[in-house]
Amino acid sequence: MRSMIAALEQAFIEYDEQATVIPPRAGFSYEEPYSGLIEWMPALKRNGSVTLKMVGYHPHNPHQHELPTIVSSIGVYDVSTGILNGMMDGTFLTALRTGAVSAIASRYLARQDSQIVALVGAGAQAVTQLHALATIFDIRQVTVYDVDASVSESFARRVAFLGIPITVMSQTQLPHLVATADILCTATSTSVGSPPVIPDVPTKEWLHINAVGSDFPGKTEIPYAMLRRAFVVPDFPEQARHEGECQQLAPDEIGPALHVLMKSAREYADRCDQLTVFDSTGWALADAVAAQLLLDLARKHSVGRAVNLQHVPVDPHNPYDFST
Repeated sequence: MRSMIAALEQAFIEYDEQATVIPPRAGFSYEEPYSGLIEWMPALKRNGSVTLKMVGYHPHNPHQHELPTIVSSIGVYDVSTGILNGMMDGTFLTALRTGAVSAIASRYLARQDSQIVALVGAGAQAVTQLHALATIFDIRQVTVYDVDASVSESFARRVAFLGIPITVMSQTQLPHLVATADILCTATSTSVGSPPVIPDVPTKEWLHINAVGSDFPGKTEIPYAMLRRAFVVPDFPEQARHEGECQQLAPDEIGPALHVLMKSAREYADRCDQLTVFDSTGWALADAVAAQLLLDLARKHSVGRAVNLQHVPVDPHNPYDFST
């Protein structure tokens, strides 16, 4: 996690849109046999590689199929030849990089003495959100709520390695959870058109929110009035305005992209003392950086294996040459 945070932070600060091309993700959504979507998230590093993540979001997976809500795979392609250089699981990678990016946003937007973290949504994403935050902040207390009580109750076991006290809250205690937090992470599978997952109640003046769950048009987690009061920073503005919390706001109500803010951190230093929201919709640059980090670690530790998945005939003009 520490390596992931460091790699992503450096990549965001050094990001050059002329050298790296990242279009908004696209995909298919459907309601049968279950509601879900499959998307593709590409990133081109000029004179280097193309990283393509295929990600499925199916909120019924845990109960219907005993699978994670988010499943994914990633391919890394050489731009000189089109050859597939690496393929890996993206489910672990997505959870890891999402937590890491929230921690980076919190480093720049939350008070550095933050000690109380609240989590709304206690699934897989919540584990890495807390893990990442714990590498940067001295967290003393965690409150957690999930609509599925069994998920809330199992959260302490899943993050026991962090050694941080966990308090499970009920729905009626949500106002207290929000009001007492220094940093709040929302990572839910709320449906399109559903009401906000947190109440609009008085908070600490410096509350920072990492809003992770909005990833589709009409799907939001944060109350509109709260967003209007906040300094809102998206990961990828073009995408966030279409499917993140920013879809609730006018263009002039949205702050700079995270990587822009990071490059001018001193200019925004006083924002840590007011309500802030990081609108995390998932930026393909983070996937490209994460994939390269995991490929490097795999080579270093001899994890995985070399497999020739693409047919490369001796005679490049003969597709029927299987002599190799």
